[in-house]
Amino acid sequence: MDERARGAAAGAAAAVFWAAAEPALKRAFRTPYSDTEAISAFVTRGPLQPLAGIAIHTANGAAFGYLFVRLGGRGVRQGLVAALAENTLLWPLTGILDRIHPDRRDGGWPPILTSPRAFASATAGHALFGVALGALGPRRIAP
Repeated sequence: MDERARGAAAGAAAAVFWAAAEPALKRAFRTPYSDTEAISAFVTRGPLQPLAGIAIHTANGAAFGYLFVRLGGRGVRQGLVAALAENTLLWPLTGILDRIHPDRRDGGWPPILTSPRAFASATAGHALFGVALGALGPRRIAP
C-alpha cells in the first residue's frame, strides 16, 4: 500500500477510534461538546446525525492522515504533536460555532470558545487521534 494511502487509512481508523471514545470524553470532562457533532448538525438533525458525524469525522481523519504523511509525518510522537497543534490552532474558530451552531442556538451547548471543559475534551480527543494515527501510519520514509 502506498504510504499516503496508508496515512489516509490510519487517519480514518484513528478518527473512528476517537469517535468511539467521545461519549467517555464527554462524561469525563462534563461537557456536551462533541467534535463529531460540531459539523454533523449542519448536515442533518435527528436519528441520522450520529451516522453523519462518524462519516464526516472519518473523512476528515483520512484527509488529515494523508496530509500528515504527505508532509513527512511519521510515528506516534509526530502524530500527537500534529493533532494537538491542529486542535490548538483551530480552536479559536469555535467562536463561529458559538454564533451559528444549532446546538448553541437551541441551548443544548454552552458557549464553546470559552469553555475549559470543551477545550480539554477536544484536546484529549485529538491526543487519542494523534497517537492512533502515528501508531497505525507509516513508520519511515520508503527509499
